[in-house]
Amino acid sequence: MHYLAEGLRLPTNGLDYTILAIYFAVVLGIGFAARASVKTSLDFFLSGRSLPAWVTGLAFVAANLGATEILGMAATGAQYGVAVVHWYWIGAIPAMVFLGLVMMPFYYGSKVRSVPEFLLQRFDRSAHLLSSVLFAFAAILIAGVNLYALSIVVEALLGWPQWLSIVVAGFFVLAYITVGGLSSAIYNEVLQFFVILAALIPLSVLGLKRVGGWGGLTGSLEKSHGDDFLTAWGGTGIGDANPLGANWLTIVLGLGFVLSFGYWTTNFAEVQRALSAKNLSAAQRTPLIAAFPKIFIVFLVMIPGLVAAVLVPKIGTAGSDLTYNDAIPLLMQELLPNGVLGIAVTGLLAAFMAGMAANVSSFNTVFTSDIWAKYVKPGRDDAYYLRFGRLITAIGVLASIGTAFIAASFSNIMSYLQTLFSFFNVPMFVVFIIGMFWKRASMKSGVWGLVAGTGAAMVNYFWIYKQGIVDIPTDQGANFVSAIVGFVAGAVVMVAVTLFTAPKPEAELAGLVYGTRSPGLEEPPGEGDDAWYRKPALLGWGAIVIAALCYVPYSF
Repeated sequence: MHYLAEGLRLPTNGLDYTILAIYFAVVLGIGFAARASVKTSLDFFLSGRSLPAWVTGLAFVAANLGATEILGMAATGAQYGVAVVHWYWIGAIPAMVFLGLVMMPFYYGSKVRSVPEFLLQRFDRSAHLLSSVLFAFAAILIAGVNLYALSIVVEALLGWPQWLSIVVAGFFVLAYITVGGLSSAIYNEVLQFFVILAALIPLSVLGLKRVGGWGGLTGSLEKSHGDDFLTAWGGTGIGDANPLGANWLTIVLGLGFVLSFGYWTTNFAEVQRALSAKNLSAAQRTPLIAAFPKIFIVFLVMIPGLVAAVLVPKIGTAGSDLTYNDAIPLLMQELLPNGVLGIAVTGLLAAFMAGMAANVSSFNTVFTSDIWAKYVKPGRDDAYYLRFGRLITAIGVLASIGTAFIAASFSNIMSYLQTLFSFFNVPMFVVFIIGMFWKRASMKSGVWGLVAGTGAAMVNYFWIYKQGIVDIPTDQGANFVSAIVGFVAGAVVMVAVTLFTAPKPEAELAGLVYGTRSPGLEEPPGEGDDAWYRKPALLGWGAIVIAALCYVPYSF
C-alpha cells in the first residue's frame, strides 16, 4: 500500500529542527504545568468548568484545525477548486452560531459532562449507551485520520517509515494529554492556533508569488480546469456537471444543514471545549468567537490547494504516485526556505496534534463517564475514575494508531472524514434536534432513530453508491446524499416509534426541550459579560452576515 509520494522529502537543516524541538518542549511543559490543576475527574475531563471564553473559543477552532483543515481541505481545494469554501461559509458558520445561541444553554444548563449524557436525560439508557458507543468508535477513527496526516509530515521530514512515524507521533500526544488532561489539551490548542497561522500564511503568500499572484493563479486554472473550478456555485444546477459532483440542493441540505449541523452541534470533541467554560455566557460565546477565524481560515488552506493544482498538474491523476493529500508537503518542499520551513513543519504538527488531542480527550470522557462509570463500574470514588480516565486515554491512542492505517487507504482524507460524519454525527443530530424541539418524542424513539439513521447512511454509501445502483459522480457527492438519507430515515423512524410508545413525563423535560425552563438556563452573566460587544446574538448574526458577504466574489 502506498502512503506518500516517493521521494517527497523536506530539505530541513539544524535551524528547522531547533524550532521544532523548542515547540515540543513547550507543549510538554504546558502538559506538566496543567497537571497541578488536575485534582478531580471534573478537572481532568472538563477543566473544572473554569476557563474564559477567549481561551475556549480559540481552542474550539484549533480542535478543528487538524487533518480536515490542513491536508484535507488543501486536498479538496486541489481536487474541487473554490467549491472548498462551502465547507466553511455554509458548512460551518450557521451551525456554529446555532450551537452557541440555541443549543449551548441546554448543554451547559443541564450540567452534563458529555453530549451522550444529554441523551440519557432526554430519552433513556438505551439511547445513551448506543450514542456513547457510536461516538467513542467515531472519535477513535477520526483521531486516526489526524495521526495519519501527522505521520505524512514526519515521514517527509525525517524519512522514517510510516508505521514508525504513526507510533512516535501517537505516543507524544499521549504524553501531554495523560499528564494534564483537558486543560493541557486546551491550552496547547490555543498555542497551536497561532503556530498554525504562522505556518499557513507564508505558504499561501509564497505560493501566490510563484504562480504570478491571484491573477496568474486564476488564469492558469481557467485554462486547465475550466471556469467552474474558480466559482463556488458554478455548474451546481440540478443535472449539471461540476468538479464537486454535487448540485446546489445536496450542497445546501447535505452539507449546509445535515452534515454541518450534525458535526458542529453534536460532536463532543468540539462541544467539550465550550462545556469547560467558566459560565453559561462564556460557553455560548465559545463557538461564536471561533466562528470569526473560521470564516477566513479557508483562504489559508484553499490557496495552497489551488497553487498545487497549478504547480503539480499530475497531482491526483491516474498513474501518478502523488495524491491530493500530498499538496501541502509538496509546496513546503518547493517553496519554503529553511527557518520558515521549520515553522511550517511545526505548524502542521501542531494542527494534527490539536485534532488528535481533541478526539482522544473527548473519547476518554465519553468512555469513562458514559460507558464505564454508568454500565461497567458504577458508584466508585472519584479518584478511581480519574485513574481510569488516564488509562483509557492510553488505550484510545493505541487504537488510533490502528485506525490511522485505515485513513491511509484514502487519497483524499476529507472525503473519508465526511463519510464518517454522515454515518455517526448526522443520526445523532436528528435525534437531538427532534428531542430538543418536540416534547412528545418518546423515550424509545431516540435509540431507534440512531439505529435507523446510521443504518440508512451506511446502506446508501456501501450498497447504493459503491455498488453503482445509483450513479453519483464523486465520494463527496455520495457523502452529501448519505447524510440526507440518514437524516430523513432517522426522523421518520423517530416519529413512527413515538406514535406507539410512551413519552417522557413532562416534569422530567425541564431544561431539556425548547420552551421549558430550568434554573441552569437562568444563570446570571458573569462580571463584564453583559457588555454590548459580548452579546451572543450580536456575535452570532455578525458572523453569518460576514460569511454570506464572502460568497459574493466567488458566486459568478
